[in-house]
Amino acid sequence: MNEKLNFEEALKRLEDIVQSLEAGVDELDKVVNLFEEGSQLAKYCSDRLEKVENRIEDLSKKIQNAD
Repeated sequence: MNEKLNFEEALKRLEDIVQSLEAGVDELDKVVNLFEEGSQLAKYCSDRLEKVENRIEDLSKKIQNAD
């Protein structure tokens, strides 16, 4: 996976991989490589979403405590 991808780019690449796999890939090695890349992208996106969710929760708590 390209570490320089932002969340939106990673998600788009993941969508492209899913479409490729759903359309069918003839070569086993290509399937494995796409699956591996897709797994890495899915983890990256999941981790990023978790960080954003935690940040939003922290900000919400700060706002509530400020009242």
